[in-house]
Amino acid sequence: MEYTGRVRSPKSLGRMLQQARLLSGLSQRELAKRLGTTQRYIWELEAGKPSIAMSRLFAAMAECNMTLTATIATEDDVHG
Repeated sequence: MEYTGRVRSPKSLGRMLQQARLLSGLSQRELAKRLGTTQRYIWELEAGKPSIAMSRLFAAMAECNMTLTATIATEDDVHG
């Protein structure tokens, strides 16, 4: 099964990331270790913590009438 959602802000992107992580069976700490970062950074991403780069990205998307959609594939989708 796939889950698809429209990404309109850093917060909605963070929620999609959190759902994908949970469906993958990973804790924030496990994901952070795999990425070579901290659990706090993963928490900030999932919380949609504002950053200049992210704010500018979403502002540029809005100005250009661009929409972003994220799809989360479950293990069944990935492994057939």
